[in-house]
Amino acid sequence: MRVLVVEDEEYLAEALREGLRLEAITADIALDGDTALERISVNDYDAVVLDRDIPGTHGDQVCRIIAENHPAVRVLMLTAAGRLRDKVGGFELGADDYLTKPFALAELVVRLRALGRRPAASAPPVLTWGELRLDPFRHEAYRAGRYLRLTRKQFAVLELLMRAGGGLVSAETMLEKVWDEHADPFSTAPRVTVSTLRKALGDPDLITTVHGSGYRLREPAP
Repeated sequence: MRVLVVEDEEYLAEALREGLRLEAITADIALDGDTALERISVNDYDAVVLDRDIPGTHGDQVCRIIAENHPAVRVLMLTAAGRLRDKVGGFELGADDYLTKPFALAELVVRLRALGRRPAASAPPVLTWGELRLDPFRHEAYRAGRYLRLTRKQFAVLELLMRAGGGLVSAETMLEKVWDEHADPFSTAPRVTVSTLRKALGDPDLITTVHGSGYRLREPAP
C-alpha cells in the first residue's frame, strides 16, 4: 500500500511513517491541508490518514474533496475528537474509517489493510498465481509450499505483479506504489529489486522482462 499521512505534529507524522514502513506500507507526509491536496492530485494513494484539525485547508474540507474527486482513495480520520457526533460527522464528510487518539499502531495498520481491500472487493485476501501464494495480511509468501524470505520491497513488488494477474507492471508503477515521493524517477531500484526477487523465488524463473516496458509474471503451467 501507499498512503498519505496528513498530520501537523511533525514528530508524530515521522513516527507514523517509520512505523508503517516497518509494516511494508509506504507513507508520504503532509503537514497541512493545502500540501495534502496537492500531493493527492499528483500521486496515486491507496489511503489517506487524515487529522481533522490541521493548518491550511481544514481536514473536513480535505476529506470532502477526496470523497468527491478521488473516490478510489480511502480516508481514515485520525483525530482526538472522539465524541459520537464527531465520528458521525466524519463519516458524513466521506471518511471510510475513524480512529481516535491515542491509538495503537497495530490497530491503524489493520484498519489500513482492511481499507486497502475495499476497492477490489472481488480480489481474495490471499493471492495465488500458479505455485505462488501470497498473504498480504500475514506478510507471508510461498512457492510450492516453500516459505519465501523476502525483503519488504521484494514482497511489495511481488504483490503488485500478482495483483496484475499476468499483466504488465512498469518500473514507473513500481516506483509509484512501492517507493515514496522522494524516489528518483530515474532510479534503478525497481530493476534491482526485481533481480533479487527472481533469485528469492528460485528456478524456474517466474518473471518476464518486457524490455522498455516493464515486468509480468509468467503464465502458470497447465
